[in-house]
Amino acid sequence: MAHYAFLDQNNIVTHIICGKDEGENNINWEEFYSNEVGQPCKRTSFNTYGNVHKTGGIPFRKNFAGIGFKYDEMRDAFIPPQNFSSWILDEDTCLWNAPVSLPSLDKPYLWDEGSLTWIEAA
Repeated sequence: MAHYAFLDQNNIVTHIICGKDEGENNINWEEFYSNEVGQPCKRTSFNTYGNVHKTGGIPFRKNFAGIGFKYDEMRDAFIPPQNFSSWILDEDTCLWNAPVSLPSLDKPYLWDEGSLTWIEAA
């Protein structure tokens, strides 16, 4: 079973379905589903996050698509919405990173966009 993401005119994911494995019955399922729904369709891998495949396979399109993600044709990647305007896209993972590293993983922190710092959660 494969997953497919449907895109609007801005390449934003509008919905995701489970479908046939790509190439099954010698059919291009991206094209088939695109024609059926009337929207561009791209396969996405449930096991891919941050350009790593959970089970050791080959990562596919950097991240499993989610509603609101953007499909970037140049990178052939699904990119989640930007968390904050100051955050920077990691080209390898296609995930957003704060401009300042987390101080510690021992405590919970919240990002403060006004001061561009991490603040310890209460």
